[in-house]
Amino acid sequence: MRPQTDQQRDQRLELKKQDKDFVQRRNDAMAAKAALLEKFKNRPSEDDPAVQARIAERKAIVEAREQRRKEREAERQAKRVEEARLKAEREAALEAERLAREEEERRQEQQRRAEELAKRAESLVDDAALKAKRDARYAARKARMRKIG
Repeated sequence: MRPQTDQQRDQRLELKKQDKDFVQRRNDAMAAKAALLEKFKNRPSEDDPAVQARIAERKAIVEAREQRRKEREAERQAKRVEEARLKAEREAALEAERLAREEEERRQEQQRRAEELAKRAESLVDDAALKAKRDARYAARKARMRKIG
């Protein structure tokens, strides 16, 4: 056997210490698993009144939660219906306003055309009156020329 140096001896001691740490960790893990198994074995059965009470309580909580969810959904649906009704009312009001505006524009256009036709008729009447005066002057001048000539 070869003589060991101090460094080699320290390394061997360190390895043994690490082995002890590993063994300790393994033992701790086994103890924890055993404690969990013992806890699982000692839990109350399904027939126990405390377990039945917890199950009933959880069921009541789930049912209440479902009821609240249904109520929220009903509120959302009612809100959607109300929004749709309001939107339809707004659209109907806008459509009525648009139709009234178009009708007013048609009425104004008809009034403008009627005024334009009245102006044309008045202009034609004025032109006819001027022509009649001119023709009368021309006829009077022609009649004077015939008397003179």
